[in-house]
Amino acid sequence: MEKVLYRDARNYVPIDVIKGIDHLTGQTVMADKEAPKDYEAMPKCKNCNSFKAEGEQMGICEGSMSDPKFFAYPDMVAVTCEMYANK
Repeated sequence: MEKVLYRDARNYVPIDVIKGIDHLTGQTVMADKEAPKDYEAMPKCKNCNSFKAEGEQMGICEGSMSDPKFFAYPDMVAVTCEMYANK
């Protein structure tokens, strides 16, 4: 199983750019720390088969039916995206 950082976990809610709340424990945690092994990763564009990076912080959603394809960034949350397909 791949490591999941708190900022990429489903049970993490950010307070600011450095820290957030772990909803399972209620504790304040640092965003860039590794979450426990059983934590599920949040669906984000960087984890989608349709995301094609075009630089470090930008990419394109190849799953989009739009022409031209729309821009996406790696950390964009994709919970409601109908085109999301986990890598």
